[in-house]
Amino acid sequence: MSDVYRALGDPTRRQILNMLKSANLTQKEIVEAFDISQPAIKKHLNVLLEEEIVTATIQGKYRIYSLNQESLQIAYKEMLQSIGDLLDDQLESLKNYVEKGEE
Repeated sequence: MSDVYRALGDPTRRQILNMLKSANLTQKEIVEAFDISQPAIKKHLNVLLEEEIVTATIQGKYRIYSLNQESLQIAYKEMLQSIGDLLDDQLESLKNYVEKGEE
């Protein structure tokens, strides 16, 4: 399963994902939207591919990048569960602290 935190942890990758939300794009189109080098964008795209947040298909000499909607939905649900578990633990700790203080 993808590590959504790794994929979303960088603002450039989040911006790439935001771009892909509207349309499938070539690497060249993505590179043109940034003030960083093509190799740097390629590294960001590779992270997104490794984490299965985006997919790439080859059409002729171009690689077309698109969002992997299914993977994003699964990652979103897992992230919500993780946050819910964290909050449950924190609330349990707070409850125990308050109950001990009342004694």
